[in-house]
Amino acid sequence: MNNNPIIFILDAGGTGFKFSAVQDWHEIIEPFTIPSAAPTLEEVLQKLITGFHECETRCGAKAAAISFCFPGPADYPNGIIGDLENLPTFQGGVPLKAMLENEFHVPVYINNDGDLFAYGEALNGLLPEVNKLLEQQRNPKRYKNLLGVTIGTGFGGGIVINKVLLNGDNSAGGEINRHRNPLYPTTSAEDSISIRAVRRVYGREAGIEFDKTPHPYDIYKIAMGQLPGDKEAALKSWNEMATALADVLANAISLIDGIIVIGGGLSGAWPVFMPMLIKKMNEPFTGLKDGHSFSRMETEAYNLMDAQEMIRFTEKSGKMVKVPFSEQSVWYDPTKRVGVGITKLGTSSAVAIGAYAFALEQLKN
Repeated sequence: MNNNPIIFILDAGGTGFKFSAVQDWHEIIEPFTIPSAAPTLEEVLQKLITGFHECETRCGAKAAAISFCFPGPADYPNGIIGDLENLPTFQGGVPLKAMLENEFHVPVYINNDGDLFAYGEALNGLLPEVNKLLEQQRNPKRYKNLLGVTIGTGFGGGIVINKVLLNGDNSAGGEINRHRNPLYPTTSAEDSISIRAVRRVYGREAGIEFDKTPHPYDIYKIAMGQLPGDKEAALKSWNEMATALADVLANAISLIDGIIVIGGGLSGAWPVFMPMLIKKMNEPFTGLKDGHSFSRMETEAYNLMDAQEMIRFTEKSGKMVKVPFSEQSVWYDPTKRVGVGITKLGTSSAVAIGAYAFALEQLKN
């Protein structure tokens, strides 16, 4: 009999509550979704309670803990949710953790979706895959740090440093959406890195009202020449998003120095936006005084979705250098690389694995 803990999981969004259960790093029930919209807070909260009870029914067992992501602003350690735009019935501070602990009598852990996505990819997704490829190439380099970003209805992020999730002192670590928009400096980055941004630019370039613009998947298909439409406008919409994203990622990874993984509803369009993203990340600065160019980042960005670039990223490089005044030599590799890839687990699964890992860590402590 399996005695490893079962953790009930929720991926909460403005349109739906997606429930699951994880044991031994795998989902043990088919995830199911309950629409989150309701006219009162009490009805929304009842949907949460109903969903977790349904997890009990489908598992045929009680959970050791409940762990999930919920939109912020929030005091995540204490499980108090603040005023939400996507769930407007949450106002004034809702102690969600205490409510669910009273109902289910197990510990409840709440975090940000970007944080849990990054945690899942760092522990079980892109980061270990990259390190495995480095090992296969006999490259002694190993990566320990990861920046995860999600692009969809909004723009979120999370940071993992040497397997430790960065929460921040104010539950605000990894809030990458608050970067300034490099294209429209009076707005946030999210205004150019989101579903609405892709649709807005397509509508602007094609001369179509926003409400009549295609959804991003169709704009992607148009850009790839797989659907009829204004291909030039479609390419412009993805290039503008990639340009804004490149600036934000280059700034962020300069502080974190590790692997970047992208998830969310727009990440599937990587074939059309990734080349521009990498190009823009690697564009040099130009000095004001003499016009001399120098590297945008101290590192070089690589597209991990391109097979040849992945080989270049993971292949062994460097040389042995002699230690002065001795016969000893040591390995030296002057190349500095950051890799940019797309979620290996799928966004929802990465969030689930991250929530599971976070709960296990808390239960241990």
